[in-house]
This record gives sequence, C-alpha cells and structure tokens, in this order.
Amino acid sequence: MSGLSRHRIFICVLAAAVALRVLVMLGYNTAQLYWYDSFSYLDTAVHMRPQGAFHPAGYSWFLWLLRPFQSVEVIAGVQHAMGLGIGVMTYLLLRRWSLPGWGASLAAVPVLFDPSFLRLEHAVLSDLQVIFLVVAGLAALMWRREVSTRTAALAGLLFALAGLTRTAAVPLIGLAALWLVLRRVPWRRTAALLVAAVLPLAGYAGWYAQHHGRFALSGSDGIALWARTMTFADCSVIRPPAREAVMCPNGSVTDAASEYVWLPGSALNRLPGNRFSHNELARSFALKAIAAQPLDYLREIVKDASLAFTWQPVNHPKRVSMANTFPQGAWTLPEEHLLISKVRREYDSDIRGLRSVEPFGTILAAYPYPWFLHGPLFGIILLTGFIGALGRRRPALLPWTLSMFLLVGPIAALDFDHRYVLPA
Repeated sequence: MSGLSRHRIFICVLAAAVALRVLVMLGYNTAQLYWYDSFSYLDTAVHMRPQGAFHPAGYSWFLWLLRPFQSVEVIAGVQHAMGLGIGVMTYLLLRRWSLPGWGASLAAVPVLFDPSFLRLEHAVLSDLQVIFLVVAGLAALMWRREVSTRTAALAGLLFALAGLTRTAAVPLIGLAALWLVLRRVPWRRTAALLVAAVLPLAGYAGWYAQHHGRFALSGSDGIALWARTMTFADCSVIRPPAREAVMCPNGSVTDAASEYVWLPGSALNRLPGNRFSHNELARSFALKAIAAQPLDYLREIVKDASLAFTWQPVNHPKRVSMANTFPQGAWTLPEEHLLISKVRREYDSDIRGLRSVEPFGTILAAYPYPWFLHGPLFGIILLTGFIGALGRRRPALLPWTLSMFLLVGPIAALDFDHRYVLPA
C-alpha cells in the first residue's frame, strides 16, 4: 500500500471534519467574542504593548498578523484551519510511531469533532493557539527517534511561544528538557532547546519591564495563587505578618477559587487601588499559606481535578452553564463598555453579538457528542498513557507528562476550568 491509499481512513475523517467546520462558519453570523478577554486581546493587537494583568501578548501577535483583514470572522476561519492542523499533526505523529491508520485516525477524533474544540476555534480566545503550539512542539520533538539539534531548538521556540500565549505553558519547556536528559541525548541538543526557549521569554520579559517596571511575563501570578488559597487558607495556622494579614479570608465566600479575583467583597478587592497592583503582596501571602497548609492545598487540587472526569459536566463556577453541544440563539455584547466601541473602531467595524443562523444552527444544535468522551474516557486515556509511559525510554512519557501538567498546573495556580482541560 502506498501514497494516499495508506491514509484513506484519515482522509475520510478529515473531510468530515472540514464539512463540520464549514457548517459552524455558516451556522453563526460572526465569531464568538467574550467580555472582557476577547476585547483585551484585540486592543493589545492594535496598540502592541503588554498587558499588566492576566494575558501575555502572544495571542495578540497572531491577531496583529490578521489585522489587515479587519474581520473577526477571518480570525475564526484561520483558527478552524489550525484545529484541522492539530488533528493532522496528531495523526501523522502517531503514524510515524507505527500506529495503524485506524488507530491514529481514532486518536485525532476528539480535536476534529468535539464541539468544545470547535467552539474554541470559533472564539477570539488564546486557547486554540496554545493547543496548536504545544502539539506542534511535541510533534517536532518526537518526529524522529533521535532528536536533532535543529528539532530541539524548534520545539523550544514553539513551547516558548505557547508560554507567551498562556503562561501556564512555560513549565513545559523544563519538562521537555528533562525528557531529553532522561533519554541521554547529547547535551548540546538539550541546550539548544533551552536557549531557543529562554531567549524569546527573556526578550518579552524585558519588553514587559519597560512598560510595567517588573521583569516578568504577566502581572497576575500572585493574584491567581492567592485566589487559589482562599478556598482553604486559615490565618490562625498561617500566621502571616501584619502587612500580609489584610489578604486573609474575610468571610466572603464563593463557589470557585477564581471568583475571588473578581468578588467585590473579597479581601483583595477591599484594598485601595487596582487589584493587580497588589500582586507581590498576594504572592507572598499565598506562598506562606501553601507552606503552612500543604495538605489542604493538595486536597483542593485533587478535588478540582476530579471535575475533569465526571460522567456529566459540572458547572464550575455555578454561574457558568456547561454544555457539550453547539449553542443556538442570540447573544448581545455589553455595549456599555467603552473598550468594545474602541475595538470596533480600531480593529473591525463590523463587530457584533453572536447569533445562530438557520437552518444551520438547528443542525448544529442537534449534533451529538457525548460527554462520556470528555470525562470517563479522558480518565481512561490518561491511565492508559501512564501505563504506556512506564519505563525509562517509553515514548509515551513526554506527551503523558505534558498532558498531566496541563491538567493539574492551572488548577494548582488558580482554578479548574473546562477550557483548561482541552489542551490535556
């Protein structure tokens, strides 16, 4: 068997995935925009300066490249193509490691057909770009049995770009370097990966310092970790110094750690000034809380991570309605926010609320994709991957380790979110 006939199963799968994405583009009148994140990314793309809060500028660079089209629909279309690219990379990498065509095609099914992935592709959010860059870095590193200096450097650059898109991906660089060390590859190749990754990160941190006076990738790491501790922190155990005692829980309670960042009555939001101006103070308190209550911290991580494996989706926080289908209806934008009109004026004058378009919206709403493939099966895949990764030289070790970190890392740093599970 030769040529395209070797890939006939995947070609059929890919054709169906293309058709589904065409249906999504026809089924909605525009790309999905979220307040506040989407408009923050677009505004950064226009003015090209690093934000001082949660989002590094990596995704905004991508939006800047597409700015000449002045269309968020073009952004969605390109991201749909990237989603197909993730499926293709997954398939080709597994075929490279001798998986049969049907098995490699099956492994690509989630990213090609899961509504959660397609909704990310259709949204002006950084998640899809992170997944694309991580999978590309993984494919580069694992394409050949023997890693070359060039592919190691390429992987390091791709992981760095993923980290500049979402800082949760930065530690993947260290994990990839450790994998090379365990495989006993020549040290120059590990060094190439690290240099190719560190240089863009350092350059970005220097750019950030010019604008915000701090050598960092974002200004929210302390705030995020503080919010994580609010679900268990006991200041009678922590005994923080007087300066940090203002960060102790004050009786305000919400149902998810991340909500404490925005809860008006939380200790953080009762302090004077912008919440992110207290990042250093929040980090210091959070580290003391974790050191004083490590088992409580671990318990919260395990509890939130378990939400990824439920038979039915769990709303977390409860104000969010989880669904594993395509939505149908109309959603307006909060026009009272001046940033929306600013972005509309500077990036795309046709920015508007999302609305499903008939008859395509009805067809998409009826599209079946069971949650079981998200939750229990996801757990089975991770368990199988762990078994396959046992042993010093097993190739599954790297993707399994990256997946576990992408699942647990965001929970340990802030909170669980169903979106954050998709890269894993």
